[in-house]
Amino acid sequence: MSVANSAVRHPSHSTGSPAAARRARLEASQHPVLAGPSTSAVAIGGADTGEVACVTLANPYLRIDVAPQLGGGLTRFDWRSEGVLEPVFRRCEHVGSLTDPNELACYPLLPYSNRIGRGRFRFGGRDIDVPCNRACEPLPIHGDGWLAHWQIEHAERERVRLALDRSDGAPYAYRAALTYALEGTTLSVTLEIENAGRDAMPFGLGLHPFLARDASTELSAPASGLWLSGDDWLPVRHVPAPPAWQFGVAYPLPDSVVNHAFSGWSGRAAVVWARRRLSLSISADTDYYVLYTPQHADFFCFEPVDHPIDAVNMPGGGDAHGMTALARGERLVRQFDFTVERMDMRAAASVHRPGRSRAGARDGRAAKGVRAR
Repeated sequence: MSVANSAVRHPSHSTGSPAAARRARLEASQHPVLAGPSTSAVAIGGADTGEVACVTLANPYLRIDVAPQLGGGLTRFDWRSEGVLEPVFRRCEHVGSLTDPNELACYPLLPYSNRIGRGRFRFGGRDIDVPCNRACEPLPIHGDGWLAHWQIEHAERERVRLALDRSDGAPYAYRAALTYALEGTTLSVTLEIENAGRDAMPFGLGLHPFLARDASTELSAPASGLWLSGDDWLPVRHVPAPPAWQFGVAYPLPDSVVNHAFSGWSGRAAVVWARRRLSLSISADTDYYVLYTPQHADFFCFEPVDHPIDAVNMPGGGDAHGMTALARGERLVRQFDFTVERMDMRAAASVHRPGRSRAGARDGRAAKGVRAR
């Protein structure tokens, strides 16, 4: 069995402390909002809840709203600060049955990430055609899990498990599970997939979060290289990461558009919102991430994935570039952790120490030819 898994953190809580007492009182008052005829999704800033029901998980530190029928995605991921909920992921403003997944806060990527060139690839001596799945996209993108209606398998105050049966799918036939769990200040997301088809296939997994962005947002995500994308957003060539995009320490996001798959990643990253004195640590058992920084937007995408864009058509095939060839009945598991912390004033101030320049001031040369997504 091919399994890739990372450790789950389980913070301990003293039962006799004042913090534990506050936690117990809050837990007693917070219950998951389960899908049903009398429930609806939380719509932030609007009343268009449509026909979508969400599952709300909450603890003293975090809140998430899960929308099973919207690709199993999140409509919000918030940090609780002195009674106020602050967005960690960009909130979905209007939640309804017609909500586009790209308006969500996050969604899963399976059984592959990003685009497949020409909508086909060769594997195991077979030519495999992958149909387009979006009217606005000329190529198949992100698999079909993000467009599916997931089922709630189990839900409690701080944990929900969703299931998706695509055993009759083509060319990918699979069964999947998606678990969201709140563990103290950490949101843990576990994505599992099992090949339910007759033949072996290359599988890949990832997450597509839309993180909140303001003028103070900085990213640390060291990577040794990246696959430069062309006009069609497919990889053109692999190059060492240029200085403006190395992100070895917390560094401002580029002002220009970036939309590339970064390689040689350690699986650890951090996002800092200095103005809000907030930081986010990201941990994933993957070697790649896709960074998308649209211009003049209040979000950016940091997508931890286990393979680059169009890996199936790269020399050696997908399994030579991070994907996992699964025979019938074999499973692949990936875990993604997002830990939120409040920064003290001194740490927040040091982020913008004198002499530090913005990446956007010099990334124009490195990003020459990069176009909007």
